[in-house]
Order: sequence, then C-alpha cells, then structure tokens
Amino acid sequence: MMNKMVVANLMHRPTRSFIATSAIALEVTMILLVVALFYGLLNGSKESQLGVGADLMVMPPGSSGLVAMSGAPISVKVGDVLRRVPHVNAAVPVIWWFTQKPLEVIYGVDLASYDALPPKFRYLSGGPFQGPYDVIVDDYFAGMNHKKVGDKIEILAHEFRICGIVPHGKGGRKFLPLATMQDLVGADGRASVFYVKLDTPGSADEVEKAIQQTPGMEKYAVRSMAEYLSMMTPDNLPGFDLAIRIVISVAVVVGFLVIFQSMYTAVMERTREIGILKSLGASKWYIVNVVLRETMLLAVVGIAAGIVISLVTRRVIMFEKPVLRLFWSNQWVLRAAVIAALGALAGALYPALKAAQRDPIDALAYE
Repeated sequence: MMNKMVVANLMHRPTRSFIATSAIALEVTMILLVVALFYGLLNGSKESQLGVGADLMVMPPGSSGLVAMSGAPISVKVGDVLRRVPHVNAAVPVIWWFTQKPLEVIYGVDLASYDALPPKFRYLSGGPFQGPYDVIVDDYFAGMNHKKVGDKIEILAHEFRICGIVPHGKGGRKFLPLATMQDLVGADGRASVFYVKLDTPGSADEVEKAIQQTPGMEKYAVRSMAEYLSMMTPDNLPGFDLAIRIVISVAVVVGFLVIFQSMYTAVMERTREIGILKSLGASKWYIVNVVLRETMLLAVVGIAAGIVISLVTRRVIMFEKPVLRLFWSNQWVLRAAVIAALGALAGALYPALKAAQRDPIDALAYE
C-alpha cells in the first residue's frame, strides 16, 4: 500500500520528479566521467611508457618522475657516460614536451637511437624523417584527425609535414627530430630523459647501482621501468586525488540541494495530506518512511540513468576521439551509486523529519 502511494505521489508531480532524477543522474555522470578521464590518462601514460621498450630510465636530479614535467635539463653527453656502463646496450636521449593546446606530450627523438629500443617503428605508411620539419604520428592521431602522409599540421607554432604513420603505443603520439625539438624549446644539446636498454633485463639492479656510483651521476634518478610504472598511481601524482574529490564534492552538493528543495517543497504542498495520514493513526516513522522511500526511488532511477548516460557518453567520446583512453570500473560505479544515494537521503532527511513533526490539527486546517 505504501509503495503504491509513493509511486502515485511521484507520478502526480512529474516535472519535480524529473528534475530531481536528472540531478542525481548528473551527479553520477560527473563522477564516472571525471574518473574515466583521469584514470584513463594515467593508464594510457603507463601503457605508452611500457611500450617504449626500455629497461631503465635516467632522469635529472630531483625529478618528480612525471612525464614532461621536468623540461630538458640533461646534457646529451650523459649518454656517453651511460653507454660505458657494463650491460648497457643503448642510452637514448628523448625530450618530453608538454603542450596545453592540445593537451599532449610531444616526443623529440633521435630516430636511429630510438629504434634501438625494441620494437622498432613499423611504418603503416610513409617512413622516417626526411627533413627537420617532418613529424611521425601514430595511427590513433592520424585516424582521429583524418591525416595522411604529406599533410601539414601545426606543432609548437610551427608547420610540420607528416612523414610517417606508426602503430600507437611506443611513447607519444607525435615524434619530432631531436635537434628540431631542442631548437624549438631552447634546449640545445639537452634532453628530458635517457631510456636505457640492457643486454639482460635481469641486470637492472646492478646497472642502476653502477650508474649512481659513476662520478657526476650520483644525484641522477635511475629507475627500472617496473619501478617507474609502480610510481604512476593516484597517490604519487600531485593533485590527482584532490581533483577527483573536488568534482565528487561538487556533484554531491548539486544532488543534495536539488533533492532537499524537491522534498521540502513536496512536504509543504502535502501538508493536508500529512494531516489526514496522522489523523488516521500514521506514526512519525511512517511519515518519515514515506518521504525517504520517495527519495530512494528517485535516487535509484537517477543512478541508473546516470550509469547509462556515462556508458553512452564514454562510447561516443572513444569513437570520436580514440586517442583518449577512458577508464571504467564496476568498483567506481558502485562508489558513485553509494555517494549519490547517501547524498539524496541526506537531502531528504530534514524535510522528512519536518513532515513527521506536523501537528495533525494544524495540518488539517492548512489552506
């Protein structure tokens, strides 16, 4: 009987019910899509670094370990020192350069040495650099932007010709000649990182110690790829968890306020109805139960709608922009559902208690 009354009350006010449901759906969608983007970027970066094919990374003293966050402070002459260390087959200088428009990390590479890191570039079309203003792009970038070999694109305010298209996964999505990148960013003779390839991966610890015992290399950060990838977690990335918490907080506030306004207005409009129920013997808990059940029904519909909207939006984004790796986790779906449900209940609690405190005589006399 109570459930029928709850559904009837919500159907009687379709506009208000739709607005409340939409707010909860928006709350869930905000949480899931922000998590999908943030964790997707993190996981995509880890996969691309793993695909480079190096065993060790040598980075500047005091480096945070974040890709493209350290500029290009290492002299390329460090490579000569690294190549003299036993078990080192290749020491490859690379410049990472972060740009905001668009948001990406561009790689400056010496192609001959970069190909020493297996697997070598496999060209789907075109080939290696032919001039200083050539660029190699991956298949995701080319497909998303409908680019082919010979087309011109702008990078760092300069025009570049696409000379080759390679499969994704070997570092960045755009590769410039190292000398050109050094010139463009004012880093003549310098690099951001050295990728090191060993003759036997099992010697990584030995080589790491040998590098750090080399005069002049004591303060350099030397990390195995496994160690570097293990550092790429939300806890080790400044602002990562904070950004997610801020978005979740904003989403919860939106859901809370809309539910509070919706339930409070509903209680005010149903003053006589509440008086009739109490005059018929309905307890305070019964009144609270009715309001909270209405809220939970709105929350369930809103959560389901939010999950569906998030899935559809994620599919559309990945179809339109395949360069974006969007994360999805059932654990985060559950978290978003719980957060939205608790926020909705919190928003409905005061209106429910206010309804329960109504005096039946005053309620029946209410116009």
